[in-house]
Amino acid sequence: MVFDVGECLVDETREYGAWADWLGVPRHTFHAMFGAVIAQGRDYREVFQVFQPGFDLYEEREKRAAAGQPESFGEEDLYADVRPTLRHLRGSGLWLGIAGNQTVRAGRILRKLFLDDVDLIGTSDDWGASKPDLEFFKRVTDAVPFDGAEILYVGDRCDNDIRPARDVGMHTALVHRGPWATVQWNSVEARELPTFRVESLMELPKAIGKFNGSVR
Repeated sequence: MVFDVGECLVDETREYGAWADWLGVPRHTFHAMFGAVIAQGRDYREVFQVFQPGFDLYEEREKRAAAGQPESFGEEDLYADVRPTLRHLRGSGLWLGIAGNQTVRAGRILRKLFLDDVDLIGTSDDWGASKPDLEFFKRVTDAVPFDGAEILYVGDRCDNDIRPARDVGMHTALVHRGPWATVQWNSVEARELPTFRVESLMELPKAIGKFNGSVR
């Protein structure tokens, strides 16, 4: 099993609030525009362009770090079902990984948070490939010691996670939380593409056990 990061394991509410503060935009206004952009199927990075034309996300991340306000998340930002789910899956003997569109700095944070919980942590910056590019998912399959058809990729987005993971032969699970899943949940793709649709990660162990039993 391989998990996405943002809005799968990590609640990004606090971090996006920090971006609103950095831009000098009321948080309510920033979040409203964020939701509108997602609902229109546009790239979330366009939100920043609305408030600061020419905005360069990587450059601004460096500026924030230099100002003592680096991107940050911690134990308090993990969804409540993350730790118990990982413990259950680990106890069942499953191979676990984390892989998402994250910076090198975020990768370091993830390795501290999940040092003893997973077998792999990979980021787009590590691999030089970002979702939804199929190359990212090929890197995942290269890093995981199993065939693609034996991998379950868990994410919150049909466009970035479920569709491309399926395209390289993985099974997928769509978790219903965060802005993207909320907007996409009732779409045809969200209903038809994932192997599993779950409201909580804690539903996965039972769903996986039932699925594995049916294909033996």
